[in-house]
Amino acid sequence: MKRPLGISAEFLYQTVSLVVIVILVHAAYAGIIRPRGDAALARQAAAAASDNAAAPERSIYVLLYDWEQEAAIILALWALAIMAFKWAGVLRQRAFLQQDFIPLAEGVRILPGDTRELARQVQALPASQRRALLPRALLAGLQRFGTTRRVQDVADAVHATCDAEGERLESELSMIRYIAWAIPSIGFLGTVRGIGDALGQAHLAIEGNIFGVTRSLGTAFNSTLIALLVSLLLMFILHQLQLEQERFVLDTEAYCEEKLTQRLQAN
Repeated sequence: MKRPLGISAEFLYQTVSLVVIVILVHAAYAGIIRPRGDAALARQAAAAASDNAAAPERSIYVLLYDWEQEAAIILALWALAIMAFKWAGVLRQRAFLQQDFIPLAEGVRILPGDTRELARQVQALPASQRRALLPRALLAGLQRFGTTRRVQDVADAVHATCDAEGERLESELSMIRYIAWAIPSIGFLGTVRGIGDALGQAHLAIEGNIFGVTRSLGTAFNSTLIALLVSLLLMFILHQLQLEQERFVLDTEAYCEEKLTQRLQAN
């Protein structure tokens, strides 16, 4: 089935992955986390009613209970899914560095008159491979050498192609950076909500019922804790992805230098 016009495979992947993640995470919250969190909170309330000095029960389900934590986890998993897609794309393109797109014997030089035939070999690749960085860089270098007959122009053309690809990869990480910024913001929203609820129940604490206040303060701190932990993990993986992309672009430029530029002979 053909995709609708103008909709890329990556956009479809992001949309479907977001829907799937929302369904799975909400199902986990509705079926496991919130029921068990309610039970833990009920035990805490009973313990507080019998003894105000009793230490509250520690529960991972209470830590994850509120909607701010759910939203943070959904966004984090979505960002991880997007990064997995981009990482897979880099690994697929990196595999091209193991191929010899200009099969020449050792010591054979490339003359300006040879560029047309070599360019045809690159253009004969399947469309999915031609869109990769390495074939595009090689094709740009070959076409530039056939036109100008200058080796420096070939190096400039390859560098410009790789530089443009690096900028494109960098710009495509903007959504992930926004998510990494939004997650702590959601945690701070939980902090404001929890503190507001606690202040609204201050009169109950004066009367001796402190459970409502402690529960609201727990919401405030738990949401921030989960959001910051998730954001730290997300930023670490994002930096690893960015490093892998930068290395791939540099390795592609080095491949072109070794396999193309060093073999050129202007006359």
